[in-house]
Amino acid sequence: HAKSICLNFGLARDFGGVCHLRFDDTNPAKEEVEFVQAIERDVRWLGFDWGDRRFHASDYFEQLYDFACHLIRTGKAYVCSLSAEDTRAYRGTLTEPGRDSPYRTRTADENLDLFTRMRAGEFADGAHVLRARIDMASPNLNLRDPVLYRIKHAPHPITGNAWCVYPMYDYAHCVSDALEGITHSLCTLEFEDHRALYDWILDQLPVPCHPRQIEFSRLNLSYTVMSKRRLHELVTGRHVNGWDDPRLPTLSGLRRRGVPAAAIRDFCERVGVTRKENVIDLVQLETCTREALEQSAPRALAVLRPLKVVIENYPAGQVEWLDAPNHPQRPELGSRQLPFGRELYIERDDFMLDPPKGFHRLAPGREVRLRFAYFIRCEQVVTDPVSGEVTQLICSYDPATRGGNAPDGRKVKGTLHWVDAAHAVTAEVRLYDRLFSVPDPAGQDDYLS
Repeated sequence: HAKSICLNFGLARDFGGVCHLRFDDTNPAKEEVEFVQAIERDVRWLGFDWGDRRFHASDYFEQLYDFACHLIRTGKAYVCSLSAEDTRAYRGTLTEPGRDSPYRTRTADENLDLFTRMRAGEFADGAHVLRARIDMASPNLNLRDPVLYRIKHAPHPITGNAWCVYPMYDYAHCVSDALEGITHSLCTLEFEDHRALYDWILDQLPVPCHPRQIEFSRLNLSYTVMSKRRLHELVTGRHVNGWDDPRLPTLSGLRRRGVPAAAIRDFCERVGVTRKENVIDLVQLETCTREALEQSAPRALAVLRPLKVVIENYPAGQVEWLDAPNHPQRPELGSRQLPFGRELYIERDDFMLDPPKGFHRLAPGREVRLRFAYFIRCEQVVTDPVSGEVTQLICSYDPATRGGNAPDGRKVKGTLHWVDAAHAVTAEVRLYDRLFSVPDPAGQDDYLS
């Protein structure tokens, strides 16, 4: 959805056009207000606005029905009474042509009568469908007399019980485009074979314009799945915790994970629009996220695995407040005051008893800089007598190095994050990794195993 949203609204913006937000609500059994609201929220969050151009396919149900009657009167559509199973059998295969339905020869008057009675609710679900009369021998299976309308006795979230016949997506899509004056209808490559049907339907109807359908490749990311079917399996199978699980590639999941909208827009722009299906490395999205956060995120000091540091020559009970900028390159974001006292926490990974070459952080006898504070030197290491684990560091500090620079010009290579122990706030931190362990889980026979 993100790529499509950015592409559609972006093109409209770049070329002085407008982008419509239309919901396909042609299947009353599957329409849920939750998903409509989620899409609207996602579009707004990405920074786009549809203004007063929000539509539903159901806005055009009456016109769609009238156009269907026009197709019947002109001999381009007929009511078929084959069962769903027989319809599939008559359709043929990619290598074998289909067969004409025995109901294909019904007259226009018969078809209009049946279609009117279908709308009136005289028939059960599945008793009849309205089909386009095109070519059962076409090499394009979408042109083998596709279904245009089916019977569904189910309340619709907008129209209620006013209808019991509903248009198929392929029919409603192109006609709705024409009624709204759409010039370019953009969709993913899976609809490429549907374009012939899109054009055929519009060619048969007195619509105000004939939009152009253009296809682009789907966005596929490594180490995850993108298809709605597979995402639905993950959610309903409780492999993840809902549609906004931070491990999912859904916009709600990415938003909850902390990915800013600017990063997603940047990512979609870098990926671009092609007609070639490929898998984009997740690293690209992570890079865009990192760059966006680098520009916008106020800084904070935190340690995930705290190791206690006691500064032996710092006055007990004393606390001083150090000034720290909220962003190193954006002074307009202001600054904050950091408390500094005798006892601190540093990241456990920032200390090693026996460091290898190239390790520039804290070690016995080594001096490092505490960010925005002082130089400290490790004087003594306290370990657990049973496990041997380091439990505390005894350090000294140089009071002349406040702010992180030494008056005598000496340099240190390591700069550490830290938190004052007396003012530390316990935090819950959730570290999310990739959802799947293989780069292309969609290509696996059993991607959930």
